[in-house]
Amino acid sequence: MAEIATEVNGVDGRDLHSLLSSPARDFLLRNDGQQVKIDSLKGKKIGLYFSAAWCGPCQRFTPQLVEVYNELVAKVGFEVVFVSGDEDEESFRDYFSKMPWLAVPFTDSATRDHLDEVFKVRGIPNLVVIDDQGKLENENGVGVIRSYGADAYPFTQERMKEIKDEEDRARREQTLASVLVTPSRDFVIARDGNKVPVSELEGKTIGLLFSAGSYRRCTEFSPKLVEVYNKLKEKGEDFEIVLISLEDDEEAFKQDFETKPWLALPFNDKSSSKLARHFMLSTLPTLVILGPDGKTRHSNVAEAIEDYGIVAYPFTPEKFRELKEIEKAKAEAQTLESLLVSGDLNYVLGKDGAKVLVSDLVGKNILLYFSAHWCPPCRAFTPKLVEVYKQIKERDEAFELIFISSDRDPEAFSEYYSQMPWLALPYGDPRKPTLSRAFKVGGIPMLAALGPTGKTVTKEARDLVLAHGADAYPFTEERLNEIEAKYNEMTKEWPKKVKHALHEEHELELTRVQVYMCDKCDEEGRIWSYHCDECDFDLHAKCALNEETKATGDAPVKEGGGESNDGWVCDGNVCTKA
Repeated sequence: MAEIATEVNGVDGRDLHSLLSSPARDFLLRNDGQQVKIDSLKGKKIGLYFSAAWCGPCQRFTPQLVEVYNELVAKVGFEVVFVSGDEDEESFRDYFSKMPWLAVPFTDSATRDHLDEVFKVRGIPNLVVIDDQGKLENENGVGVIRSYGADAYPFTQERMKEIKDEEDRARREQTLASVLVTPSRDFVIARDGNKVPVSELEGKTIGLLFSAGSYRRCTEFSPKLVEVYNKLKEKGEDFEIVLISLEDDEEAFKQDFETKPWLALPFNDKSSSKLARHFMLSTLPTLVILGPDGKTRHSNVAEAIEDYGIVAYPFTPEKFRELKEIEKAKAEAQTLESLLVSGDLNYVLGKDGAKVLVSDLVGKNILLYFSAHWCPPCRAFTPKLVEVYKQIKERDEAFELIFISSDRDPEAFSEYYSQMPWLALPYGDPRKPTLSRAFKVGGIPMLAALGPTGKTVTKEARDLVLAHGADAYPFTEERLNEIEAKYNEMTKEWPKKVKHALHEEHELELTRVQVYMCDKCDEEGRIWSYHCDECDFDLHAKCALNEETKATGDAPVKEGGGESNDGWVCDGNVCTKA
């Protein structure tokens, strides 16, 4: 920020006029064609709004900025100047017609490009707040407006600190009223539209449900929460839920809320985003628990509801310690059959469609592969896993892998499974969600390893396959220690630093790098690289330790070694559940 402010402010003599004008123009435009002198902005805060009609996030943010602008423009000295990234004037005009502020003329591409350069605009929407001297006040105007709206004015760092201090104080002094009551509203609503005073909820345990009815994870969670809510009501517990909807569409909100037995804030209530910040919301759904005193008892019990249902109530620290002990005992008692057998479902599918009894797999090392055809990282990882599977099978028949599909239709499942040589749960099997919860699958591909007793060895087997291939089997701590010792032994006689003709600028240092591309042979390498961090330059040991290399460490140069032959590695991305 300081670097930009200096550039804008003094080193090269820029001021507001020189930033926004051109030799042929000393004015900005309104969307009706009116010309407004740049000098009229004296004494105002100015938001330079870098945006474009073709940009979806811009289209979604612009109405928020319009609302804030309309609230501020009549009260304080605030103006916005649109700096268009549109590709044609017609798009510019159509988009600008929705904006009540000023703009740099579309025809003045030189000024628009210059502003992009000065403020280092690398993405849009981007809102840079400056004062009337061109001094940078805030380079994250979009984030500030989204989080705080007009309350953030005048957008200075001092005001940001005041807001943070206010938020910290609000958390310390939190009550039910401070959370749910606003100057214009002291009630929540029931699904029939009736207003319920917040005062009637005092003294109860309250669940604040942050959710969006159009979000699949929320719709999957709702039935379980409804079940728990109804059971607690039947037992006469002083428990209530208040929905804080983050749904954008009012009709979608109504359709979702009218099927739920709890209360809610009105649609599009302005306090919703403030509450999301107050409780540091990071995922949906989130169920925050407030105790009878209005203080936060737990920041999110959604996972506990899914795992334990009504048993998790009243969501106290003591209850969670009890549940942790239960979970620990359950893990100790875990067997393959306790995981995979449910009533008459005591089998998995073989490649020929035959049923393979779970009892026939007892005593084997098992991998559970959570994956789906629609997931690109899954499709990238599966060929690698097929290769590793075959290598392990050649060495140990007491090994098997079971595909657990998140595919959305049986055709996709069948097509994807046809590429796999292992076993699978049938498509749509009711054991799948139970297994996903048991292994806390938040993203795919995910690979969990079970030992011969059925106990979980690791939930991170995918990373181990990527790092070590079939050598990681059976994925135990002991095996990983052996691999680590082997890698350390490998480098004992290698120099710690070398100079190389391909990279004369800096010394290359022997470094642990999980995956890289060798800058000499253009082949993949893993584990050890002769690396330059400053230039992001890597060489295999065999490419670095040759006649072109001068060793600068104490150890002698050793030819060869250090290159992996495990082939292509997935880029490490995951598809998070929608």
